[in-house]
Amino acid sequence: MSDETDPLPPPPGGVLWSLSGDVRALLMLPAALTLQVARPAVGAGVDEHSVFRTDPWGRGERSLRSLQLWVYGGPEAAAEGRRLRRLHRTVRGTDTRGRPYHALTPAHYAWVHATGFPVYRHAARCLIRPLSSAQERALYREWLQVGRILGLHDRDMPPTIEEFWPYWQKALAGEVEATPVVRELVATDQPVPAPDRGPWPLRLALRAVWPVLLPPLARFRRFVTIGLMPPDARAAIGLPWTAGQERRLRRMCAVLRCVVPALPARLRYLPRAREARAAWRARARRNG
Repeated sequence: MSDETDPLPPPPGGVLWSLSGDVRALLMLPAALTLQVARPAVGAGVDEHSVFRTDPWGRGERSLRSLQLWVYGGPEAAAEGRRLRRLHRTVRGTDTRGRPYHALTPAHYAWVHATGFPVYRHAARCLIRPLSSAQERALYREWLQVGRILGLHDRDMPPTIEEFWPYWQKALAGEVEATPVVRELVATDQPVPAPDRGPWPLRLALRAVWPVLLPPLARFRRFVTIGLMPPDARAAIGLPWTAGQERRLRRMCAVLRCVVPALPARLRYLPRAREARAAWRARARRNG
């Protein structure tokens, strides 16, 4: 049930609206997830409580749906935030450093959210366009607003972008590492089940060719995961990246910057974003 005091999603037409719904945002998600689980408590929680190994496609679909609701869900956004907090109430254990953790401990819960800002900032520079200083500030304000939807208090994250960067550097210096889940997410030899979504003929066909498709897909996943992670985070975790890989990434991104803007809306934007954008424009026409 919604409440009149529920925090509002970020504003239509804002920076986050333009980034989150673009199909290129799909390439940003692996870097964000890997950076999240580089914090030992978060990595242990995912290791022990997530279905990312047994149902990676379902988990990815649910995560994407949730993220889209935070930004484009209107009154559904706050309800989704409450659902996520309920889901994480029982997630607790001991991390790789022998410390007890709970998923809703503010420092851990805030880290999971905080990582989205530097990933969006860096990946947008590669895949879409560099953000201006004003746009970076707006993106950070909007990301804080999403944090409120998720149940974060204002004290849980730095209130300004100027205060964010010292927080970020401190975390990179002492709170991230190549956890077992990080190593698994960038590995190219891990077993991954074939996709089980879509019409059954497609599922059968994918199952048949999956042994051939998986190796190049795993290599590509590793490539975009490490390449689209902010370089300082990549270095802090200890993920290797070469000058040759950087050149390949830049070539790929240059192609995407040319091709994606030329696509029709049904291909350029994710479904929830496309619907929200159309509804917003229709309201603007009626009110104009």
